[in-house]
Amino acid sequence: MGTESHYHSRKDRIFVRAIAGEYSLSQELERLRSQPRVKKGSEIKFNDGPQAFSKHYVEPVDGITQTFHIHLEEYGPGGKSQKHGHVNEAAFYILDGKGYEIHDGIRYDWEAGDVAVVHNNCVHQHFNADKYKPARALVIKTKPMYMFMNMLFQKQVEPRPTEPTPEGAGFRAREEGEK
Repeated sequence: MGTESHYHSRKDRIFVRAIAGEYSLSQELERLRSQPRVKKGSEIKFNDGPQAFSKHYVEPVDGITQTFHIHLEEYGPGGKSQKHGHVNEAAFYILDGKGYEIHDGIRYDWEAGDVAVVHNNCVHQHFNADKYKPARALVIKTKPMYMFMNMLFQKQVEPRPTEPTPEGAGFRAREEGEK
């Protein structure tokens, strides 16, 4: 896991692939059909940390999709994400653990099997309520589509923590096959 944050990288990022130059529907279909239909999760590594970790499965930069983004979030023991807001909606399918969200100042509790929905233009933050066990959520969002439509608002209110919680010292995100 690197220290470079996927969310606040100083590197150039591709949110929406360019549609430029000569364009042929048959060539684009051929290109799309040549893309892999299955991405191996074991080949994708977590980044960020030390309280909130991310593993990005599908993004426009991959060339597979243009309108949505799928990633896995893992919150270490007692961990939390950055506090932020954006135009696009997002759905968090809770895979394991217990935690809560704060959306525009209101708390919403969740546990494994729940879906937490972040509505458009909502300032929010994600929290793992368990000081001793991690929590995971699969996140599906249409951020690239919103950006393509020039709906660009996103604001960080509070950055991701740079230090682990006392209980989460030494925690690392679980890779494929780890419980």
